[in-house]
Amino acid sequence: QVQLVESGGGLVQAGGSLRLSCAASGRTFSSYGMGWFRQAPGKEREFVAAIAWRGSEYYADSVKGRFTIYRENAENTVSLQMNSLKPEDTAIYYCAADVSRNVWSPRAQATYDYWGQGTQVTVSS
Repeated sequence: QVQLVESGGGLVQAGGSLRLSCAASGRTFSSYGMGWFRQAPGKEREFVAAIAWRGSEYYADSVKGRFTIYRENAENTVSLQMNSLKPEDTAIYYCAADVSRNVWSPRAQATYDYWGQGTQVTVSS
């Protein structure tokens, strides 16, 4: 069982920055693929960014160039640095872990075995 706890959400003005963090339990965090997804009100949950256990990064087109995902294996954390935030980035952001590593398809929700509870990000205009 892997537990994921997100932190760092909040209210920010458009153009501002936030950094989300996700703390993971488990002794083999360095072998997990990790992802961030988000769900805006009235919309389906969507892919934001992911980082493979080897370190390859993946981004949704809507956040490319503004968001950066990185992991710190020594601390069992994955973070999402969000810059140049826009009102359309408002959503609940979820951290997810691919522990089983059956098929690495970072943009697919079915890839991930464990999910956090989410953290709210609100961007005001």
